[in-house]
Amino acid sequence: MSLLHLSFYSSFTLSCLGLAFHRTHLISALLCLESMMLSMYIALSIWPTETQTTSITLIPILMLTFSACEAGTGLAMLVASTRTHGSDHLHNLNLLQC
Repeated sequence: MSLLHLSFYSSFTLSCLGLAFHRTHLISALLCLESMMLSMYIALSIWPTETQTTSITLIPILMLTFSACEAGTGLAMLVASTRTHGSDHLHNLNLLQC
């Protein structure tokens, strides 16, 4: 395994661990999701150059598009929950109380 692959795997794993263990604020969960998407985007961007194929060069652009939509939706949810609940703490967001 090369150093490049190790850095992608470790960044994705650390993002997953951050999402699993640091669930106090919604903004920290969104940042962990964005770092997961960033590591996947970089890995998918490097993959066609390593395999010398041009048929999968559109996949990173599609993933970047979905990542931007996910970020916009997450920030909209952050603003809406902050306006209705007063903070972005995840323990305040209970679907049974809405």
